[in-house]
Amino acid sequence: MIRRALAVTAVACLSACLSVGCGKPVTGTATWPGARLDAALLTAADFPPGVQFERIIRDGGEPDGAEGPPPMLSRPEGCADGLTRDIARTAERGPGSAGEYVAAYDGVRMVVTVLTWHLDLERLAATAERCAEYRTFFDPSDPGIAMTTTQIPAPRDGALVFEQTMHLGGEQTSVYFSFENVGSMAVFGIAFPTPDPSIPVKGTLPQTFLDVTGKQAERAQSV
Repeated sequence: MIRRALAVTAVACLSACLSVGCGKPVTGTATWPGARLDAALLTAADFPPGVQFERIIRDGGEPDGAEGPPPMLSRPEGCADGLTRDIARTAERGPGSAGEYVAAYDGVRMVVTVLTWHLDLERLAATAERCAEYRTFFDPSDPGIAMTTTQIPAPRDGALVFEQTMHLGGEQTSVYFSFENVGSMAVFGIAFPTPDPSIPVKGTLPQTFLDVTGKQAERAQSV
């Protein structure tokens, strides 16, 4: 149950990819503004051999979060999808506005998005502070599941990194979020603890996630 509930909460933030979403692999030849965005994205060649990498986009005309479940209820209200809504408030739409990929290690599965517009980092920080402790539930009659949102040190100045942890019956499970503005772009990501022995490259949280998002930020800043 804890993994299902955490996945539902995290998917609400995962849908914050907004301009793009988990869908079909990208094909074809990039053109402006897509060419600049493609140059800003890490590729499979930037990861150790064996890491599962897939570039993904949303189908044309698909609304945000169309394939995901609705956000869970929470107390205080709006904490289950607060980061998602913060990103949506400043989202820019259209071709070339964002690019996304999945990178999976044995132990870590992450979704990283590069935006051609800026995130409102102050609003995101305020939401994380407001939702430092909250309860999330499927039905108002449920006692709810305790959640915490904790800011952790970021490897780069100006970046925001949060650990969101679900506490249930003495068990704790965490996902990680990273947000950063770089030049005229922005990078954000979410990482899940996902063991997969079929992948020969091991990853650890939060270090592997921070390494990848840091490398991605450097690439985006260079274009």
